[in-house]
Amino acid sequence: MTHRTEALRRPTALAPVLALIGLVVVGLTACTTADDERPSVVVTTNILGDITREVVGDQAEVTVLMKPGSDPHSFGISAPQAAKIEQADLIVHNGLGLEENVLRHVEAGRDAGIAVLAVGERIDPLVYTSDDMAGRPDPHFWTDPVRVRTAARLIADRLIEHIDGVDAATVRANAARYDTQLVELVTWMGRRFAEIPANERNLVTNHHVFGYLAQRFGFRVVGAVIPSGTTLASPSASDLKSLATAIETAGVTAIFADSSQPDRLAQALRREANVDVRVVPLFSESLTERGKGAATYLDMMRANTTAIADGLGAPTSTTARPKAGTERKNP
Repeated sequence: MTHRTEALRRPTALAPVLALIGLVVVGLTACTTADDERPSVVVTTNILGDITREVVGDQAEVTVLMKPGSDPHSFGISAPQAAKIEQADLIVHNGLGLEENVLRHVEAGRDAGIAVLAVGERIDPLVYTSDDMAGRPDPHFWTDPVRVRTAARLIADRLIEHIDGVDAATVRANAARYDTQLVELVTWMGRRFAEIPANERNLVTNHHVFGYLAQRFGFRVVGAVIPSGTTLASPSASDLKSLATAIETAGVTAIFADSSQPDRLAQALRREANVDVRVVPLFSESLTERGKGAATYLDMMRANTTAIADGLGAPTSTTARPKAGTERKNP
């Protein structure tokens, strides 16, 4: 066989392989193009990000700026994340002063004509009534799952009304399915908390974060180690002494500290109060990575409800936890 004959046969032998490679490349290009053509939704906090993804489903690309385990009061964003905000079709943020380091980027997006939804401003926000935050709005609305039901509806409405290219029926179906899970959560939380005697429903936390939960389920907020609505503040010695007196008067048996923050201050208060109290971790302001206890909003609220009920001496519960929904893969 001559070299010329061999050379002529090579392309023929390679043709099927080249054709297959071409199909793969075309397929990958098509998938990338389809993803790129989806609307872009940017969400500031990971709690709102989880709620938004439940509602949006596969109808848009959802980018969450805040990493698991971060503090919403102090987290920052990278240059690529800032670029995502500038290219978004919709920005969803908590508002009410929560995302202190990201607000300027959100406002810049609004000024550029991007649709912006400040969820906290539209869910009947509470105001702080004591300490140095008195009169200011409380941004921690997600501790009340009833308000989260409203938040999910607001996100669905804004997506449908302002973003082209989404299927309204699919978004409505997603929102309805998630709302059913939230209703089950509210019912279960109410039953679990009802197991705690009314005179023992007293909360002391690292900072003021559970006002909405307290209002919804009949708790009394005795005080906070940090007498503020933000973790960026610090308590004084007189603050600790005053709270220690309130703890002794109320007969508080547990202090609830955010799991993403060191409990040094809560431990110091326990020593200052000179009473036998336990420090119980809660997931109050951030979701966690998967497998760490609070990967979704529903997981977080179930874990916190159990921790609060157990921490305040409720009897061992026989109340069945609401069934978790099918695990969602992030788009």
